[in-house]
Amino acid sequence: MDNQSGNKSFSIDITGEVCPMTFVKTKLLIEKMKHGDCVDIRLKGREPLKNVPQSASELGHEILSLIPEEGEGPDGTHHLLIRKK
Repeated sequence: MDNQSGNKSFSIDITGEVCPMTFVKTKLLIEKMKHGDCVDIRLKGREPLKNVPQSASELGHEILSLIPEEGEGPDGTHHLLIRKK
């Protein structure tokens, strides 16, 4: 999907994965994206919620938001939005 700036939006569901595969799959997708593209990552669990945003940030990507799905607790399913830098 293209947004107003011409960049594409991607999505990936890694709720069924465990670390380190959560970030491996995320990183592989980000590597295929162009500068400025965004990805919505659906993830859950204490480790992925900590490690995926931290690892993406360490690689220089911009963390736009981390929002829980309705009714989910602190370690439940969240949506992480990242912009590739």
